Amino acid sequence: MSDRNEAARARLLQRLDEIVQSAIASGHALAVLALGSSGRELDRVDEYSDLDLWVIAEDGYQQDFLVNMDWIHAASPIVHQHKHGLTGYSIVFEDGIFAEVDAFELPDLSALEFAEARIAWKRPEIPDTIRFAQKETKRWQRTVDELVGEALGNLYVGLGRFHRGEKLTAMRFIQVYAVDRLLELAHLLETEHPAWPDIYGNERRFEKRFPGLAAVLPRLLQGYERSPESAQVMLEFLDEHFTVNPALKAAIISRYKPAGPDKQA
Repeated sequence: MSDRNEAARARLLQRLDEIVQSAIASGHALAVLALGSSGRELDRVDEYSDLDLWVIAEDGYQQDFLVNMDWIHAASPIVHQHKHGLTGYSIVFEDGIFAEVDAFELPDLSALEFAEARIAWKRPEIPDTIRFAQKETKRWQRTVDELVGEALGNLYVGLGRFHRGEKLTAMRFIQVYAVDRLLELAHLLETEHPAWPDIYGNERRFEKRFPGLAAVLPRLLQGYERSPESAQVMLEFLDEHFTVNPALKAAIISRYKPAGPDKQA
């Protein structure tokens, strides 16, 4: 790890400790769990890393941590905060550190899916097993044909919307949804490089994990006005590497350019 990243890690961990001390001082915290790069993945911390932590409150005290944020302000000055859900806040500290802080009570943990956390602090009576999710993480494992089929469907629908003038939704269908399916197929196209995969965000560190496929992405993501061009590259790529339904391929090609006056469906 570079000196710069070492300094960033020290700064991040110091802020985490300051928040932990504020939670302890409240008198109603049972534990603080660190997740992501500030959790078990400290080796990947750099100057752009965030804090992601959960305060586990005594029964009946979750809202105390959420309604009154003085305990966070006591850790370090804050320049911005906003709720990112029912259980927590996104925060920007005065020195630029970004943090996502959530508060839960012990019974809440049984319903949460999360990767193994790191215990930043806990009361002695709280078991070490608190760092493990009690709920099994389940992901829909689709077949290659299903993923390719959905990507092709995204191209077809997206091209129709582009020519209707719905360029924003077209961009999302062609350059987001279809590309997301391709990311799911990446392991069939290239050996994955070790780079801390994220079970909740396949796009995370994709450039390090699949550098070969990442090199193709600029041609697949050509921007708001170039969805047809992006769709053409995607279709050609899928056709080269997978089995593509000929009829659907022809239908997609027919939509590269509008066949006649725009029609509203």
